[in-house]
Amino acid sequence: MSVVRARETWRDPAVRDRTIEDAFRRFVKDPRFPCLAGKGVVGSGNYVLRVYGSLGATLSAERLAEDLARFKAGARRPSRFRTFVAVFPDDPPAGEAEFERRLWLQLQRLHERDDPSIPWDPAVSDDPDNPRFAFSFRGRAYFVVGMHPDSSRIARRFSWPALAFNPHDQFETLRAAGHFERLRQAIRRRDSALQGAINPNLSDFGERSEALQYSGRRTESGWKCPFHRRRA
Repeated sequence: MSVVRARETWRDPAVRDRTIEDAFRRFVKDPRFPCLAGKGVVGSGNYVLRVYGSLGATLSAERLAEDLARFKAGARRPSRFRTFVAVFPDDPPAGEAEFERRLWLQLQRLHERDDPSIPWDPAVSDDPDNPRFAFSFRGRAYFVVGMHPDSSRIARRFSWPALAFNPHDQFETLRAAGHFERLRQAIRRRDSALQGAINPNLSDFGERSEALQYSGRRTESGWKCPFHRRRA
């Protein structure tokens, strides 16, 4: 899966958005792309993609908060997989460590714009050190997948920095239907075949904090997640 380092400046935002969404669809539809759930989402059009400015910026957080709230309100418990994809083409971070730092800065600023009257999703923990941690916004938990050109994981090498927000309850729906385990194993086999080795950060929910997986970087022993839950 080749990556074009696209750092253009567009005069027309509509052209920019179409260019980025077309690139994302090609990225996911590549035969080697391992995530079968992602392929299904893109193939069926069950996703929302929005383009912002710089990853970690305050303005990006403000607009993302509005759009993610609308996404959540649009389907509280969808029967099919849906994903929200946020792309940040401006001032891209250099390297995995900087991407990871700005990913968590973006999530922190997004959290600070959440409605304080709505509790954290009770199905998950708000402590990033807890094995049951997941990011929550407007009371709904998400598994966040970071993508960028410098990722060491081939499956995450998208041309621009991006965050995919996958609602957690969708995984539980798959578990209840008896489909989750088979899908997960198929995705891991495909990812291992693409990369040559399985992702060392992979773990099942409840074994280790999924915060270790969001950026895609192989975290060192003793790594501490910089995210902090806002308290009333």
